[in-house]
Amino acid sequence: MPAKMTTIPAKITTSHAIPELNSNAAGADIAATEIFVAVPCDRDPHPVRAFGTFTEDLQALADWLEQCGVKTIAMESTGVYWIPLYQILEERGLEVCLVNARHAKNVPGRKSDVLDCQWLQYLHACGLLQRSFRPVQEVCALRSVQRHRETLVTYAASHVQHMQKALDQMNLQLHHVITDITGKTGLAILDAILAGERDPHTLAKLRDHRIKANEETIAKALVGDWRPEHLFTLRQALAAYRQYQQFISECNQEIEQMLRDIEGRIDLEEKPLPTGTATQAKLHSNTICLKDGDLRTELYRILGVDLTAVPGLASGTIHRLFAEIGRDLSAFPTAKHFASWLGLCPANKVSGGKVLSVKTRDVRHRAADALRLCAQSLHHSKSALGEFYRRMRARLGAPKAITAAAHKLARIVYHLLRTQQPYEESAFTRSEAHYQQRRLNRLHREAAALGYTLAQQEIIVK
Repeated sequence: MPAKMTTIPAKITTSHAIPELNSNAAGADIAATEIFVAVPCDRDPHPVRAFGTFTEDLQALADWLEQCGVKTIAMESTGVYWIPLYQILEERGLEVCLVNARHAKNVPGRKSDVLDCQWLQYLHACGLLQRSFRPVQEVCALRSVQRHRETLVTYAASHVQHMQKALDQMNLQLHHVITDITGKTGLAILDAILAGERDPHTLAKLRDHRIKANEETIAKALVGDWRPEHLFTLRQALAAYRQYQQFISECNQEIEQMLRDIEGRIDLEEKPLPTGTATQAKLHSNTICLKDGDLRTELYRILGVDLTAVPGLASGTIHRLFAEIGRDLSAFPTAKHFASWLGLCPANKVSGGKVLSVKTRDVRHRAADALRLCAQSLHHSKSALGEFYRRMRARLGAPKAITAAAHKLARIVYHLLRTQQPYEESAFTRSEAHYQQRRLNRLHREAAALGYTLAQQEIIVK
């Protein structure tokens, strides 16, 4: 079956008021079942063509671009439909410019697939499109598995809710007296219930010694109405939860293998992992645990720097950041560009000399979300970053303080990955001491203006 291709007459002729910087540029509008491609008008009698989305159609598209002398092509990053074409064109040696759909909007009222691909081609030829950041292929592969694992964790959590619902309908209050019904005690009791055990005291004896609730309390919680329909629901929900846990375990093994296949920046024998203070996060059942090694050590080998020394950054979060952005941040000239890409800095809107808005851009970014979670964990940190977060929280409120602290963490991560220097708390300690001195000077000035003098009080520790 020949590849699907349709020639379409150009519907618009654009007067090139802006000089073209790249005459070998093309534009593509991608949908689920059809792709519209536009090349310069002097390269083919039919400069706009429609192709199917089968693999042979994509190969024919690449052949046509090579015949037209196209060196670079722009396409919108909508959904996941662009990925197969992106990979084929990249293998052919073409420069693919993946752009944000918001940056390539046409004039309202002029919307069609043909006009969209011609508009992309014109903007790309004039150099008006900015390429989106995409890490190297090995990081993209790791990111795909990591995102799939996050989806499995979400599905497993939904089945935990189904188990809790079944227990509520039978008036079994087990999930209210123990912290986690998927722990050692919870699973043992659920297995005994599904095996036919109904005596609450016998079930309560399955309690682990680390459970705070005593056997009497657990026995009271296990007195309920044993309905067969709810037991059936509980059985299936438990089986589904365990199946997803098996899938998550397989993802962990695949992630571990991918991490070991990535070439490290340092040799652990020549430069071992520092033994200083590292951020330790509580290990949950959904935390990535390597079978044959430590995640922190593996990330240190790959990144070349120990990011767990930064307050708030734990191994799980660093792995998530690496899976999303990689370790090569040379695409961002400065830390400001990196923070702007994450949407963690003010997006100034000024018109007529008047500031209309300074709020951050409304973007959804997994790396930014991870940094926000790290920033929120600084609330009880005794470090300089913890002092910064609490000061911003008192002045701006929790949401803005989290964004401000996440912005500072992003700049730190950028600096450490680009310079390969270890984290130094002393620089932030000096900055915090400078702030405290400025605050003290301000208090002295305010007291002097009111006719008072501040005196330092000695605190006697008993």
